[in-house]
Amino acid sequence: MHILVTGGAGFIGSTYVQLVLERYPDDRVTVLDALTYAGSQRNLERLQAESRLSFVHGNIADAALVDELVGKVDAVVNFAAETHVDRSLLDPEAFMRSNVHGVYVLLGAAHRHGRRLTQVSTDEVYGDIPAGEHATERNSLSPRSPYSAAKAGGDLLCQSFFVSYGTDVVVTRGCNTIGPRQYPEKLVPLFVTNAMRDQSLPIYGDGLQVRDWLHAEDHAAAIDLALRRGQAGEVYNIGAGNERPNIDVVRAILAHLGKDDSLIRYVPDRPGHDRRYALSWEKICTELGWAPARSFEQTLRDTVDWYVGNPAWWSAIRDGSADFAKYYDQQYGWRLSAASAMPAQEG
Repeated sequence: MHILVTGGAGFIGSTYVQLVLERYPDDRVTVLDALTYAGSQRNLERLQAESRLSFVHGNIADAALVDELVGKVDAVVNFAAETHVDRSLLDPEAFMRSNVHGVYVLLGAAHRHGRRLTQVSTDEVYGDIPAGEHATERNSLSPRSPYSAAKAGGDLLCQSFFVSYGTDVVVTRGCNTIGPRQYPEKLVPLFVTNAMRDQSLPIYGDGLQVRDWLHAEDHAAAIDLALRRGQAGEVYNIGAGNERPNIDVVRAILAHLGKDDSLIRYVPDRPGHDRRYALSWEKICTELGWAPARSFEQTLRDTVDWYVGNPAWWSAIRDGSADFAKYYDQQYGWRLSAASAMPAQEG
């Protein structure tokens, strides 16, 4: 199979590219990536000697380029997206362009050329899930941030193209994913790198928001099964059974690094911060035979150890990117200043 992997220079996308090239010796991969702030060809450096991998610098909203590339491959897996909720609150328009219009362009090309499109989505489209419940693929969508609303829009476009035109499309919705090479704006890599520098760890609100944590390699394996064995028009949730409050994850990071909890700072919460995400992922287990291979402890340990062992990778971003410095100050500067006025949290 020749697969077009859009967003393949990003975090989960590059993990998926590696999986395909290692697992399927007869497969080829073409990566299409716009190389925005969170995408980098450095994420593919370990694969650059692989003759079955080619790279194209471009955007999924470029209809002519996308049509040309889709016509040359057997299938498409779309990782290309704006993904950070905090940034969606600062610049929602960018999320509409990539996560809605970009998906529309890919769907059009997939339909014209008769190719399968696997759309990589998120558990956040279901919105806040009450304690004791788990969202199934039949749950209604209830997004509460510009990011999750844009991803829900892309999902609904996929559904509409399948129903209206018979386009061969499969959607996956994964939970919080961590692992090597995740851009250090997300909770785990941000707090690992902050802690390594003895900088404050800004926890939103009381830190009791619950997330399910999945290793990037397990996530990539599930997406690959959906591509190769999933039924057209279907959605597959990808969970891990590793639900933890954010504050517990942060304390586990500090413990693994041998750092003190005094680095924790409780800061004003972000608007619309969902309290809990939780998926039922029975469908992908029973129908496609997938299950995560790693426990929460191994997943977190592997992630933290990678950042400890690769300071040059993340320090180039944290120290060399004006975008990162501007974002961090805009998102956390005033919150950390306000933290001293907030009461200490229990839990």
